[in-house]
Amino acid sequence: MEIPESIKKLGIQTFFGFVLHFTPKGYTNSYLSQTLEANTQVVLKIEVLKYFSYKAAKVLCYASLFDREIELVIFNPKPYHKNIFIPGEYLIISGKIQKNGGCYTLIQPKILKSLEGIFPNFGTRGTQESLLRDFSKNISLQSLQSFYPRIPVKYLKALLMIYQPNLDFFESFQKQGGFFGDFLDALKFVEIYEYMRKLKTKKREFQSLKSLQGEIEGWIDSLPFKLTLGQMKAIYEIKQSLASNKAARRVIIGDVGCGKTLVIFASVLMAYPNKSLLMAPTSILARQIYEESQKFLPPFIKVALFTQGAKEGDLHTSDFLIGSHALLYQDLQDYSLVMIDEQHRFGTAQRNTLERKFEKDLKRPHILQFSATPIPRTLAMVQSNFLDFSFIEDFPYKKDIDSEIIHKQDFKKLLAHIHKEIVKGYQIIIVYPLVEEGKDADYVPLKEGEIFWKKHFQGVYVTYGKDKAKELVLEEFRDKGNILLATTLIEVGISLPKLSTIVIVGAERLGLATLHQLRGRVSRNGLKGYCFLYTNKDKIERLERFCQIQNGFEIAKLDLQYRNSGDLLNGEQQSGKQFLWISLSSDESIIKIAKESLGG
Repeated sequence: MEIPESIKKLGIQTFFGFVLHFTPKGYTNSYLSQTLEANTQVVLKIEVLKYFSYKAAKVLCYASLFDREIELVIFNPKPYHKNIFIPGEYLIISGKIQKNGGCYTLIQPKILKSLEGIFPNFGTRGTQESLLRDFSKNISLQSLQSFYPRIPVKYLKALLMIYQPNLDFFESFQKQGGFFGDFLDALKFVEIYEYMRKLKTKKREFQSLKSLQGEIEGWIDSLPFKLTLGQMKAIYEIKQSLASNKAARRVIIGDVGCGKTLVIFASVLMAYPNKSLLMAPTSILARQIYEESQKFLPPFIKVALFTQGAKEGDLHTSDFLIGSHALLYQDLQDYSLVMIDEQHRFGTAQRNTLERKFEKDLKRPHILQFSATPIPRTLAMVQSNFLDFSFIEDFPYKKDIDSEIIHKQDFKKLLAHIHKEIVKGYQIIIVYPLVEEGKDADYVPLKEGEIFWKKHFQGVYVTYGKDKAKELVLEEFRDKGNILLATTLIEVGISLPKLSTIVIVGAERLGLATLHQLRGRVSRNGLKGYCFLYTNKDKIERLERFCQIQNGFEIAKLDLQYRNSGDLLNGEQQSGKQFLWISLSSDESIIKIAKESLGG
């Protein structure tokens, strides 16, 4: 539909843009009311009988349609009111009617110039309000359908009603206290449709350096175990992406322990004989993947490791290079596949630096990003206008973790549990919210806790974010420790096959996604696991619901209900409310329709 120049000057280029910028804040009804119902908005034709003023002005008037006198009350009257409410004048007024005994009162009456029907109020002033109303009057269903042929007609009809309301709509709007039903759904649809449309415009496509079509079937058959359906599906989707002449940009998401490392190795084989690179967030994780590659990749694949503290193999002649941030500062060339593990641990600038490092003649390597932080399907649906997604939703083994909220009075029971697990040869992690005592003394800090645990237990290790030796501490703990005291740094990374129990102190302070990542450290190989959420708070619904759910994608959906999503257009995702109408946690069907309407 054609947007007039007068509306374009307000920064509006499309009707949907108009809807988002100028949603009616309310409506004015100028149809004469046929009944006088207390505590409702009415429109009356009245004759002014008497005006008298003190602190508040009172106007006695006569409503002929109801054959009764009504008192109007005006707080903070101005001199011009006396010139409007002149005895003998006939006026059309609107306002909320009240009834005391048999007497009717109307507070703060508004004067209507004519009986025009019902028109939207945009909360602007003077000529702009008139301009917006005039534009609203001229919208037609036919023009909307011709401009938005893929949009469901029910939404277009609902939007038309929002801007050209009838009496039924107005009365329901008043009763509901705002938009409702199909009308609310239409606003949700427009909001998410426009958001995804903008995301699509940001999607930049590059030609790939090479189409990668290495054979992997023989390798899959040679593995000493069968890959899960989730792993196979992800591998197939990656295969489709890597074979393209367009540079892939795919995110592979799976819960902790779902077997993403094998999917990484399959991708390396698809790229062979071309070179692959993997950047991990920590040296210890890079080494762990390197050691796994020695077990599972065929011997003809030359693998190298490059981190700040370790170098294995030849950096320049290897087929598969695994490293940490240190890779960003090396002179590397000719990598057709670039992979980033735990991609959310790297800043956008770091990821972009790695991608551009291998750009040649405006062609780029294929990019695969791996994440153990599941996101809700709705968020993936929105982001898929910008990225491709693969999900691994099953496990090579069944995870068996009991989650429980505990308090101070449960401490003896917790100590008995820890003793029992250590006797079995299993390990414990206790996560503290603070390293040292600060202003907030709700919980014992890590340094103070260290004294207690070392006094009562052998094999206690301690590390935290600023500890320069943290990777060495983690490795020593893995090999010979009983208890590790740490901060949330252990949320990502090292595999601890003997870890059976995690205790999270001050659990209510952490987001559900972080709690789930921490819980995911235990039961890595099907071992019976325990997660204790220690809190001084009495009853926290969020934590209670967390204890009932083990599936990471369900946790992500629950987390979204509490936090909502952030700004994807700026490349970041933060907590806090972002959308006015749509809810990413409960409006999946509307998001799906919007995606289909965009041709996605």
